[in-house]
Amino acid sequence: MLVRYTEWILKWRYLVILLSLIMVGVIGSGAPKLMPFSNDYRVFFSKDNPQLNAFEDLQGTYTKDDNVMFVISPKNGNIFTPENLSAIQAITKEAWQIPHSIRVDSITNFQHTYAEEDDLIVDDLILEPTSMTKEQLDYAQKVALKEPALAARLLSLNSAHTGINVTVQLPGIDQMIENPATVAYARKMLAEAKVKYPDIDFRLAGMVMMNNAFPEASQADGQTLIPMAFGLIAIVLLLLLKGFSATVATIILVLCSIIIGMGAGGHFGIKLTPPSASAPIIILTIAIAGAVHLLVTMLQEIHKGMSKHDAIVESMRVNFMPIFLTTITTAMGFLSLNSSDAPPFGDLGNMSTFGVLGAFLLTITFLPAIMFILPIHAKHFIAGTGMMDKLGNFVVEKRNALLMLFTTIVLIFIAMIPQNDLNDVFVKYFDESIEFRRDTDFTTENLTGTYTIAYSLNSGEKEGVSRPEFLAQVEKFTDWYEMQDEALHVSTITDTFKRLNKNMHGDDESYYKLPESKELAAQYLLLYEMSLPYGLDLNNQIDVAKQSTKVNVVLKTISSNELLALEQRANDWMQQNTPDIMANGASPSIMFAHIGRRNIISMLTGTTIALALISLVLIIALKSVKYGLISLIPNLFPAGVAFGIWGLAVGEVGLALSIVTAMTLGIVVDDTIHFMSKYIRARKEKGLDSQQAVRYAFKNVGVALWVTSAVLISGFMVLSQSNFELNSGMGLMTSIIIAVALILDFLLLPPLLMAIDSDKKNKTA
Repeated sequence: MLVRYTEWILKWRYLVILLSLIMVGVIGSGAPKLMPFSNDYRVFFSKDNPQLNAFEDLQGTYTKDDNVMFVISPKNGNIFTPENLSAIQAITKEAWQIPHSIRVDSITNFQHTYAEEDDLIVDDLILEPTSMTKEQLDYAQKVALKEPALAARLLSLNSAHTGINVTVQLPGIDQMIENPATVAYARKMLAEAKVKYPDIDFRLAGMVMMNNAFPEASQADGQTLIPMAFGLIAIVLLLLLKGFSATVATIILVLCSIIIGMGAGGHFGIKLTPPSASAPIIILTIAIAGAVHLLVTMLQEIHKGMSKHDAIVESMRVNFMPIFLTTITTAMGFLSLNSSDAPPFGDLGNMSTFGVLGAFLLTITFLPAIMFILPIHAKHFIAGTGMMDKLGNFVVEKRNALLMLFTTIVLIFIAMIPQNDLNDVFVKYFDESIEFRRDTDFTTENLTGTYTIAYSLNSGEKEGVSRPEFLAQVEKFTDWYEMQDEALHVSTITDTFKRLNKNMHGDDESYYKLPESKELAAQYLLLYEMSLPYGLDLNNQIDVAKQSTKVNVVLKTISSNELLALEQRANDWMQQNTPDIMANGASPSIMFAHIGRRNIISMLTGTTIALALISLVLIIALKSVKYGLISLIPNLFPAGVAFGIWGLAVGEVGLALSIVTAMTLGIVVDDTIHFMSKYIRARKEKGLDSQQAVRYAFKNVGVALWVTSAVLISGFMVLSQSNFELNSGMGLMTSIIIAVALILDFLLLPPLLMAIDSDKKNKTA
């Protein structure tokens, strides 16, 4: 049947090529629907993610925390000079013009309170900087460094750096316009400030800048990595296949597979995100495998003297079923990514699946048709054939030693897996070539942290935030957090109440404490709020009903495990000491800390299902429970060995690596299927014993295996050069797994097959 099918393809080759290209065009028409590119970090979290829901509830109760921060560092190392304060004041004023800005906070417009007889005066801390005397500058510096709302938040403790924090509330109607517009205006301000104030260094940080860094990093990858991957793989194919026609045909097939994958994704409503944007490189890499197996066998047969027509027919007869099986198992591995708790990885899996299926269709239609048309020269083919013969003989001769050696090595590396710690530092999703990463690192080291935890503490009644008992519990919780090593700054309404109480008692320091009655606290609050200018109200700390207040904790840059441990310590402490105001923390930092752990758990389910299905496919396809189960050994071990190597070399596993096992499971099965199919064919069709069958498999499929592995490793190593850590980590780990899989398929699987088949008599088909 396969022979008749292939002969039909060759007979109607021009029509087959035309229909194939029409199919590519129709499916590929969905590619434009992939846009717009999502630039919101929330896309990494499913709608039912508890940490996301907690954060959204917090954002809905108080002023949103999405922000742009101008980090200002005078070259003279002192913020408090008339020239520097003048610049800060001017930039603060202009920052109100940033699109969608709803609040601007800086040391110049900080609402300083003090008493004049019986009156409470509320005014900007810095009014006319150019006319300030040294005594006034020293006073402003003293106030700022003592004020909890400024010190270690908007002003460094050495007064060398300050921040202007612009709170942004995007409408959420069109993110592709809203976020970039905000960033563009902020960058325009930054460029103008650098020209106007050459003695000051400026940087930009904040969540809005991080949102914008996601699409910028992915677009940079698309402009550099995809062309690089195409070029590298073309060179590898040209060197290994030693044929221009085969290389060109494969590149066309791969390009069409990418178009199919991206187009199908668009038709199914998938949107581009940083992880899913790496689908072209993955499709480009994986789509080559089936084509290489078909081409290698064809070229081998031509080299032996067979005609091109017969060589293509024979190659299709020998390789159709293994290629079909590898396509199914690879698709299963990618589809298992839908169990990920981070939706972009599910999108990546789906688009890659579409691309893999498209590659299979083109491999069994377009490829044989176009290869029959193109000129083929296989006189000097095939690279590595002699080497494979020698390797096959070596494996047969040293089978027992290899079995013991590699079993031991595998177990040692698997034992190293616990050396990995869960750690996701979301700022480090971008490497240091990204401006946002450099500016954020500088901000963390010199001004304030980017990691936060916010708690919404509920008094249980309207106007309850003024109750002394409630405020005392809030202060107790705040004091505990300030003593934690991980905390840099704690922002709380209790500081404002204590400052107002002091002001209303003639600025007597002994009254820097919470008001003693609810009525007095409520009066202070009302008087203060009535004096605040537009945009600088207390909605970022107190809800509209004055029933709840937000405590915001700024942290050092710490690992996911450390952050989760701190969160648990805080919950335990509140349970024991302030159970009446018990609340869970919420923030992007908490969300990213939890997502890695949640994703590992969810991917265990997906990987288990994929493993069960792949096992069933192998048992049915190989028509043997024994061979089907044995094939799982070299398929499961590569990921275990790779994570063991990672534990020794790196020791940190984050969100990206949590999907690698499931994703690569279907890929590493490919080599095993091709090797075992040749081994079983030698046993059944040719009546060879196990040792001869191993030599036959090495000779007939060994070259194709190392060619496809070289291509796969090259493609994923290109992905590892991404500026986006989720992609680069995934690319590097996948490359390691594929390399380990090839080694085990060559040096562990054959000794294992010979061990179980050593006492069997030869059988013929």
